[in-house]
Amino acid sequence: MKIIVPLAGKGTRLLPLTKRVPKPLIRVAGRPVMDYVMDTVKGFDVDELIVITGHLKHVVERYIVTQYPVKAKFVEQKALDGTAGAINLARPFVDQPVLIIFVDTLFDADLSLIKTVDADGILWAKEVEDYQRFGVIVTDQRGYMKTIVEKPSTPVSRLANIGLYYVKDWKTLFDGIAHVLEQPPGKGGEYYLTDAFQYMVDRGRRLFTAPVGGWYDCGKVDTLLETNQHLLEQGRARIPQGPGPRCTIVPPVYIEDGVTIHDATIGPNVSIEGGSYVTESTIANSILGRNVRVVRSAVADSVIGDDQVIEGKTIQRSVLDAGELAPAK
Repeated sequence: MKIIVPLAGKGTRLLPLTKRVPKPLIRVAGRPVMDYVMDTVKGFDVDELIVITGHLKHVVERYIVTQYPVKAKFVEQKALDGTAGAINLARPFVDQPVLIIFVDTLFDADLSLIKTVDADGILWAKEVEDYQRFGVIVTDQRGYMKTIVEKPSTPVSRLANIGLYYVKDWKTLFDGIAHVLEQPPGKGGEYYLTDAFQYMVDRGRRLFTAPVGGWYDCGKVDTLLETNQHLLEQGRARIPQGPGPRCTIVPPVYIEDGVTIHDATIGPNVSIEGGSYVTESTIANSILGRNVRVVRSAVADSVIGDDQVIEGKTIQRSVLDAGELAPAK
């Protein structure tokens, strides 16, 4: 199969960090979000990665070419016209089943279903309480999709589409996308990939809806920090020997080698990357990048980019990068 990875979004809810770092390359528990996603497809016979780029495309291309041992093709999405528009750009290069992964979330999904489920495609979904924020899937009694509804006002379903799809019948998928692009755009002037799935179902194709064990959003500050906590609790936590004098470490934390800490309280749910220096400070529920300096300060519920200096300040529910501080959105 081939894998389509749409990466064109700007990640505006993580500004100012996403001015410099593409959203899929933002690090959580010490690794880029995209690395965790790519781990899930190891062991599959992947012919090609088709990457839909946009914002900071050169950074994305360089990272993928140097980090992943798979053939990759890059296509720029110049007009941000929605998910259907993004996937349509891959059409000239698709000649076999495809896995479509939106990599601003992490998921606990059983991809082995690709080999065992009798269907024209699989949509992975997670039951949620705040169903109004998502496209939700209504299924029949056997778990096959009947309809998909974008951001419903009434609870027709709580099965949120998580942005992970396997499509065996790729020809009908692209016919559906072409049909969607001929219609007036939806909310925000965008064309939705979910409408192409509805097109498939309306023409008799069978799309199985598979549950996921977990689904972790990395698109905004509070959910990124929740994902960081989840990863720390699931095995990413680490404390180097001898973190420093007069330190209190409250697990779980991820502290890389080369971090200097003294007279400080760190944790819980904190990631600090190499070269950083923390003294006379408290850090809680936050992500600190590389070479960050924190002196006589308190940092909580925040994301701090590389090479930032915080002295004599309290930073809470914010993003700091390149000297620019913005409240969490």
